[in-house]
Amino acid sequence: MSTVKKIYSDRCWLNGKLQPATVCIEGSVISTVITEKLPDAIDVGNKILMPGVIDVHVHINEPGRTEWEGFETATKAAAAGGTTTIVDMPLNASPVTTTTDAFKQKLDSAKDKLHVNVGFYAGLIPGNTNELPALIEAGVLGVKCFLVHSGIDEFPNVTKQDMDEAMPVIRKYQVPLLAHCEIYDEEVRNDFENNTTSYQHYLGSRPKQWENDAVELMISLCRRHNCATHIVHVASCEALAPIRKAKKEGLPLTAETCSHYICFNAEDIPDHNCVYKCAPPIREKANNEKLKQALLDGTLDFITTDHSPAPPAIKEIESGNLKKAWGGIAGLQFLLASSWTAMKDVASIEKIIPLLTEHPAAFIKVNNRKGFIKPGYDADLVVWDPEAGETIFAEDVWHRHKLSPYIGMKLSGKIERTYVNGELVYADKQFVDAGKKHGKIILRDQ
Repeated sequence: MSTVKKIYSDRCWLNGKLQPATVCIEGSVISTVITEKLPDAIDVGNKILMPGVIDVHVHINEPGRTEWEGFETATKAAAAGGTTTIVDMPLNASPVTTTTDAFKQKLDSAKDKLHVNVGFYAGLIPGNTNELPALIEAGVLGVKCFLVHSGIDEFPNVTKQDMDEAMPVIRKYQVPLLAHCEIYDEEVRNDFENNTTSYQHYLGSRPKQWENDAVELMISLCRRHNCATHIVHVASCEALAPIRKAKKEGLPLTAETCSHYICFNAEDIPDHNCVYKCAPPIREKANNEKLKQALLDGTLDFITTDHSPAPPAIKEIESGNLKKAWGGIAGLQFLLASSWTAMKDVASIEKIIPLLTEHPAAFIKVNNRKGFIKPGYDADLVVWDPEAGETIFAEDVWHRHKLSPYIGMKLSGKIERTYVNGELVYADKQFVDAGKKHGKIILRDQ
């Protein structure tokens, strides 16, 4: 007979509100929730006890580019940040996940390395639509495509014709098509070529219109095929109105933004510092304030990290060359704290929690077992203190490389404990037993 763990909090996220409760865990699941304090429970006092955060947009880079990140370090960083489930993107690994053989290699490479739960997406590239049925039947949770060069030559962007061919297949299997929305409309002449260390010149080289046009295209394709369509990392506030309109129309459209788009502003980003480079780029404060409001009014469904790390040389840390640097923000460890830091002045904790838990759980269709504190649900939990501020130092970072715009920043919200499938994996800035891996692979219709 398994031992029952009991955790009590004055602020447990239960039935859509923070209230006193004891969560009882038996094995890997929540067995009972009692709205009072039990004498033998671990008492975390006024710290928040809530479902573990779910990050559905992560680049783990294994196999093939494990020197960039890898399952071991990525899932450690997730757990240290209170994230208990992540979903891995199909590119940046080698091979890219565009065939069932490549997916099998990825699954094999993940074995015995997972500190948190991990799901996977397949990739749509020109000519691989015939691969999608087998990939979806093998368990991927969605299909990702790029409308612009991905940065990885093995993962070329798709055309409207490619999506017209693939979307009926994807619709049949009732998984979403996730799209990186930028289209090179025309060459932008802002002299970035001669100002490669200037963030403002980089920003000007990827205008909002590229993103707006791509979002409009995806909405039209969503309407045509009635295929679940998801816009990843929305950065342009001008894309919000068409997304809002499409949702009112009843189209099966969802959209996300990332913590860095609401935590940082272009006006404050220094030149010669490539840790802030990503695509679409981080835009101005006035733009980003509208992204925050869109999270609160339901135009944007949830927050992710789009964690996309790279080694220092590829990130051009020494040169500061934004044109040559790999585009991607390393932020997997900081989704909960950075989201709260960015949103706390415009929203309550009660408004933020669903954006990190139940909404992404619904998106990947695991909300029948994750994203809530309910009997029978997986005991993926985080205990954190939203009132505690914490400056992030390089030695605190569990990513493979200590490169992140969050280093040196004071974030609101300190992660105290993380439970994965009923086991305490992280507490007081340390892993309880790093040799034991309690994460599980998540497959569609598992």
